[in-house]
Amino acid sequence: MAVNGSCSYVEVHNCVLNGVSTALSESSSICSDLREISKTEIMNSISCTFDDPFDSIEESWHHCDNMLQTSDNRIHVANSLMDVDQDPRKRLYFADGRRKVDYVLVYHYRKRSFVRGSPSQHRLSTISNGSYPLGVEEKDPVGGKDEPVEVVVDVGAPDPADGEKIMIREEFEGNLKDAGLEIERDKENKTHGQAFIRLHAPWQVLSREAEFLKIKVPTKKSYELREEKGLAATMNELWRKLNQPLQPKVPHQEQEHSRTKFLSHCFSRDKLHLYNINSKDTFFDNATRSRIVYEILRRTACARTCQTMGISTLIANGVYDSAFPLHDGDFRPTGQAEGKNDRQLLHDEWARYGAFYKYQPVDLIRKYFGEKIGLYFAWLGVYTQLLMPASVVGIIVFFYGWATVETNIPSQEMCDEDQNFTMCPLCDRACDYWHLSTACGTARASHLFDNPATVFFAIFMSLWAAMFLEHWKRRQISLNYSWDLTGMEEEEEHPRPKYETILLQKRQSKKKNKKNKNETGHEKLTWRDRLPGYFINISSILFMFGVTCSAVFSVIIYRITISALMAMSPDPEVKSNVRVTVTATAVIINLVVILILDEIYGMVAAWLTELEIPKTETNFEERLILKAFLLKFMNAYAPIFYVAFFKGRFAGRPGDYVYVFNDYRMEECAPGGCLIELCIQLSIIMLGKQLIQNNIFEIGIPKLKKLCRTLKDKERDPKEIVEQQGRRQQWHLDYDLEPFDGLTPEYMEMIIQFGFVSLFVASFPLAPLFALLNNIIEIRLDAKKFVTELRRPDAVRAKDIGIWYNILSGLGKFSVIINAFVISFTSDFIPRLVYQYIYSETGTMHGFINHTLSYFNVSNFKPGTVPSISSLGKDITVCRYKDYREPPWSIEAYQFSKQYWSVLAARLGFVILFQNLVITMSMLVAWVIPDVPKNISEQLKKEKTLLVDVFLNEEKEKLQLIQSLFSKDLTQEQQDEVQVSDQTSLPLQQTHPGPVLSAPSPGSTAPRTRPRAASFSQFTRQMSMSPRSDITQHTAV
Repeated sequence: MAVNGSCSYVEVHNCVLNGVSTALSESSSICSDLREISKTEIMNSISCTFDDPFDSIEESWHHCDNMLQTSDNRIHVANSLMDVDQDPRKRLYFADGRRKVDYVLVYHYRKRSFVRGSPSQHRLSTISNGSYPLGVEEKDPVGGKDEPVEVVVDVGAPDPADGEKIMIREEFEGNLKDAGLEIERDKENKTHGQAFIRLHAPWQVLSREAEFLKIKVPTKKSYELREEKGLAATMNELWRKLNQPLQPKVPHQEQEHSRTKFLSHCFSRDKLHLYNINSKDTFFDNATRSRIVYEILRRTACARTCQTMGISTLIANGVYDSAFPLHDGDFRPTGQAEGKNDRQLLHDEWARYGAFYKYQPVDLIRKYFGEKIGLYFAWLGVYTQLLMPASVVGIIVFFYGWATVETNIPSQEMCDEDQNFTMCPLCDRACDYWHLSTACGTARASHLFDNPATVFFAIFMSLWAAMFLEHWKRRQISLNYSWDLTGMEEEEEHPRPKYETILLQKRQSKKKNKKNKNETGHEKLTWRDRLPGYFINISSILFMFGVTCSAVFSVIIYRITISALMAMSPDPEVKSNVRVTVTATAVIINLVVILILDEIYGMVAAWLTELEIPKTETNFEERLILKAFLLKFMNAYAPIFYVAFFKGRFAGRPGDYVYVFNDYRMEECAPGGCLIELCIQLSIIMLGKQLIQNNIFEIGIPKLKKLCRTLKDKERDPKEIVEQQGRRQQWHLDYDLEPFDGLTPEYMEMIIQFGFVSLFVASFPLAPLFALLNNIIEIRLDAKKFVTELRRPDAVRAKDIGIWYNILSGLGKFSVIINAFVISFTSDFIPRLVYQYIYSETGTMHGFINHTLSYFNVSNFKPGTVPSISSLGKDITVCRYKDYREPPWSIEAYQFSKQYWSVLAARLGFVILFQNLVITMSMLVAWVIPDVPKNISEQLKKEKTLLVDVFLNEEKEKLQLIQSLFSKDLTQEQQDEVQVSDQTSLPLQQTHPGPVLSAPSPGSTAPRTRPRAASFSQFTRQMSMSPRSDITQHTAV
């Protein structure tokens, strides 16, 4: 680095050095003069030949600050406001407009006291973090007017904790500078507020960390993909043309899908010639740059002040408020001629409801947010696409039931008033006998969902779940290939702040113990340290299960009591609508309880996971997901499981009912069966949960939080609000957004929905359709939230969706068992088959209703349970009820009949047959569909071969270069030796007539020039020592 002697920067530097030796008052005035020279003026007056002038200027300013620590402990700060007419792209850069802001740290500061006055009254002033302002006189950045400035006199930290945080920040930021990061900070020009620290990673840091992290980048080497021929090529071209209107309009998308593929290789500073580096500033995209800076932040330690490591611990301890990368400018179009940034492209082509029919720009999502978020939206897109065939089949099944309801013989028999089936009362004393024909509507509605096509649909959905998982595995591997994630190694994770804190407390307690004073070794938390947390976890989860069961039982009590009260009503319309009213209101109560408990269980799961003290974020996330899923699964499906498998099973029979609190009978299923009630329960909970929790909460809660922040801002000084309007930088705008809390809530919504679609689909064939409609809205809603309402998340690399795939696989296998039991025990499919093929005399369904109804002698009612008033007359001696029991005239009266045991055996046999058949078919589907697409496996093999060829050619070129250097050195030495021998051979021959070995003097030989590398010259010198004597002898002779 060479700097001219006339450079004004040297004068500034010398001025500072001379000012150190002066008195404190003089140093204060000298450094106040330095404020007039801005960094831009310094750069304009410097004539230098080094690579990055800003590095040297920052180092010299830092050196200047260190020299003045004894007198004027000031640091260089930048104005945090921007001009209204400033280019919006400049919001992403340092004050010099060249260095890009890669990461932002935010902390809260508060000044002790302040006074207003002229600059002459307060020549020396400090701010709360121990540094001095650059000067007292300030000019308004817009108008340029000199105004008196608020001068802050800090007489000491108001709180010892604040002083400790200042020291920690100073050490941490010093360590960041030592790691190579460049820092710019805001001027603390208010009594209190947020201070922003911008971080920039120069090329040296980016290249070093990219090599450490093994980030794959494209090389110059490319190859052409194999072109398909024949029918497959024609079909692919036709499909591409049909899909063209559905593709998002993203620039360079055609290049990404071209036939040319560039090889990728882990970045190495020794192989820069292999990469197509047009500009070092843009070689790494913004997500990669922020990821590299975050890795540095995560591993930087503060050993001297707080013995902690990483930015996460500092945020948890309150040293910093937050840390985040910046968005790529505003998401609204700015009218720039250069084109849209990535955030604007995502907003226009992905985060608008008007783009609901388009495919997601998954590659752009991955580029902007990182692989982990890109995989989530890719998975959500695959799931939504595969819901389309499931929805079509579900609609066909529903319309089949609707078309055959008029020809369904059991429904016709129930609606036939001539059959005159007199049913037993539904409650004691207040309820009357009733005719089965009054339940005609329920029977016809049950046939819409309880028909032979339902069995086919249950088998189809079980196979659909297996195909969905296999298709996602193939899609995931394709994305890993296109995103250069193949062969990615697991990165070492740093401990969590809670783990570090407890481990530090354990070390300190051991140091106090005299017995362990001399013990050395690496301490870690053992199972004994976690045992109390495990015990609390198990007991709390069991308690939460009990709370869920209590909530379900409370709703059951509500249904029983309301049914009894409405049955005693004198209004005939109220009596006729008892079942519909009670079912609808009970389901709504269930929905409200589920929504409330969901929020509680989410917080409880996070609290329980903290008690386990997981070491890393991955362990914490997996344990949190498992607990939250168990609690929310139990909460969402407990009412549905009750209706499907328990309701009406333990109600008893007439004359021997089961009572709750000795007064209320256990509820029974509707005459048409419990399947219609299961359908109502499932549809209301599913739709209500998706509409309220997944959509309204996601829209309303962020809006409510934003409104609260706006109201808090209005309580501040109005002058501060006026100053911030229209002049805020990008880091201010991003700080006002909501922080990113992870993908667990997003995944959890879809996993619970997947359970609704797969577990009880036999009772509600329209579930895939409603899930599809919800997901179309959910994708755009999540996209809008990520692009416009959340801070930019850290770009995290991931090869798969983690534990969520195991949960999906478990739900898919569990759905086979659940659907088998729903078809066997909840629906009437098996009883109809048994009657038609065993008990029917004509082989048809005629007489099926009569076959399923048992007889009861009304004289066997217990005292006080007979209807007090009967509108059907007093000549009723026998009533009917739905069960397979012996009639009262039988020897074994009211015992289970042979038909009951036959139907039970058929039900259990169907469960075993259905389960084994579907699981076998699912395994066959998984075996037939390969996990890795054939073209991907071929391209991976081809790329591996080409990479080997590239490195072999590179080694060959190195050997050729070395050989050429050897030959040049040998040739030069031969020429030198020939010249020396020609000059000395004649005198030597006259003096010594025999053959003499000549040894040229060093002074007579011309010095050799070696323009090559030192290593090559050293190696050449050693190799050329042996042949020199032979060549000299040969020349002399």
